Amino acid sequence: MAKKRVIRRKGVGTSHTYHGPSGRRKPNIIIRFLQRVPAWGWWIGGAAVVLGYIWFFYYFFVGPFGFRWRALYGTVNYPEGYEIHGIDISHHQGRIDWDDLKDNGSINKCPISFIMIKATEGATQTDENFRDNFFQARENGFTRGAYHFYSVHTPAEQQAYHFIKTVKLENGDLPPVLDVEHKPKDQTDAEFKASVLQWLDLVEKHYRVKPIIYTYFKFKTRYLSDSVFDQYPYWIAHYYVDSLEYKGPWKFWQHTDVGRLPGIKGNVDFNIYNGSYYDLRQMTIGSQETIGEKAYNE
Repeated sequence: MAKKRVIRRKGVGTSHTYHGPSGRRKPNIIIRFLQRVPAWGWWIGGAAVVLGYIWFFYYFFVGPFGFRWRALYGTVNYPEGYEIHGIDISHHQGRIDWDDLKDNGSINKCPISFIMIKATEGATQTDENFRDNFFQARENGFTRGAYHFYSVHTPAEQQAYHFIKTVKLENGDLPPVLDVEHKPKDQTDAEFKASVLQWLDLVEKHYRVKPIIYTYFKFKTRYLSDSVFDQYPYWIAHYYVDSLEYKGPWKFWQHTDVGRLPGIKGNVDFNIYNGSYYDLRQMTIGSQETIGEKAYNE
């Protein structure tokens, strides 16, 4: 290895180190690795990146069963042929101006008919805005419902009792809702299905009405496709499609998560009900007394 020569300039208290031709600093380990990659490796790597991007784009933006993706541009598309519209809310919407929402809120030139409100999550969490939202929804004339977000960290039984303890449903309210979007990693498919059914059974016994299952089609197809789940009303989440790929019966369709309404800051989920307003009221608790018909007529 060539020796380094130190050159000192007169009158200057600094020294400069001179590196000979063979004394260049070596590039870091990443640069050295990339320099050794053969040409065919670059081609394979580039192709993998392109294919990965295509898969990502299709899965989240184009695929018929895509779930949590937002519109890149433009306005919300409204499914045609439906007149009963509603929203679902939680603390994420902050404090709502209920007067503004009631007086000026509409979806596709139709009034807001129902509001689903997050109540609980897991075995201990209660949405911080639930009590106010739940009270205000009824006070302002909306058909209201309450939902529980299923946690993968606590037993289904504890979650059911937490919901029952927190939510006091009355005649005219929609049935309780189980929002289930994830399966615990430490449970088999059979164990998971049994846990979901346990929550549904306990809640049904308490409120004496069948709960609604909320999830997206891909999840339902994968984990909740057994015929035993067909007895529960289905609320499907499927965004930015003109029509549903799901061929089974359903009651509600959450078709976008970027809706905007007066009285609500930021985005809010838009939903439609698959039927008439009379059908919606027929579905509510105590409908036998309130409208003289039994709920869930076949």
